[in-house]
Amino acid sequence: MGSTKFGNFEDFCRDTTLPVCNVLSKTHNQDGDWGGCKLRGITLPGEDRYLGNLGSILLAGIAILVTISLILKSERKRAAVGRREMQVFLVGYLLVSIAEIFSIGEFPLNDQVRVVFSAIHIGAIAATTWLLFINGIVGYQLMDDGTILSLALTIGSALAWLIGVGYIALDTGYQWTTQWQGSLDPPNRSIALYVTYLLLPLVWVVFFVVLELVLVIKVLGETRPLLFLGAAALSFAVGQIFNFVVSPYICNGTSGAIDGSLFQTLFTLVAVTVVWFFWSSITEDDWPIQPTQYP
Repeated sequence: MGSTKFGNFEDFCRDTTLPVCNVLSKTHNQDGDWGGCKLRGITLPGEDRYLGNLGSILLAGIAILVTISLILKSERKRAAVGRREMQVFLVGYLLVSIAEIFSIGEFPLNDQVRVVFSAIHIGAIAATTWLLFINGIVGYQLMDDGTILSLALTIGSALAWLIGVGYIALDTGYQWTTQWQGSLDPPNRSIALYVTYLLLPLVWVVFFVVLELVLVIKVLGETRPLLFLGAAALSFAVGQIFNFVVSPYICNGTSGAIDGSLFQTLFTLVAVTVVWFFWSSITEDDWPIQPTQYP
């Protein structure tokens, strides 16, 4: 993620398109004191109006359709372990995709409205990666999945992340309090957002992969689920590399037409889809050991 000092977003916002940059910019868009390549995209009628990230908008729209399809397909797997919890995760990703259209989609929105969508986007990322981690725990059957208690804990904890992190983003952008005063000035330092938006989501993803690796190797002893899991992890990693490392080269090379955020949206969609197929593969009825026998 570059040479950015801990808590500073200046270099991130200089090199790529992130929802947090709308919050930390004094103009509440991707423009700021950080400089770098400006994602211009398609020029619209009117003075200085443009649609800066059409590729990400279209891919986010496709992600919405794919996610709805996966939610419906999950409904047919009535005997699958963690079916409801997986659907809740998909709903979280659905919210991420909807918010992404209006946050990094570079729509010519009112600045205040863009901050709201950006805060929802940031909070939804924190909540959805937490839900992924929860899905990794569900397979161990520490409590019965799909019950009122399980769903209450899953949804309740996700809402806490969504509201909590979303509030931090809103307060940072609108400066309601002095808690995060100075975040809008270089080097755009925000420890709270750095931890809850960047670091912890990465931790939850890694924990999910580790939990599922142990589960598949110890319980199933099969290779096919590992292929799905490996492909999902690789897709997610490639998306982050495009967004945080390759993005400025893409933006400069295309004169601001596109940047790495487009590929991050694409590879994240691939990763989420493959995670669903991984989950589906380990809940099939023909495995020699049934899910209810998980330790």
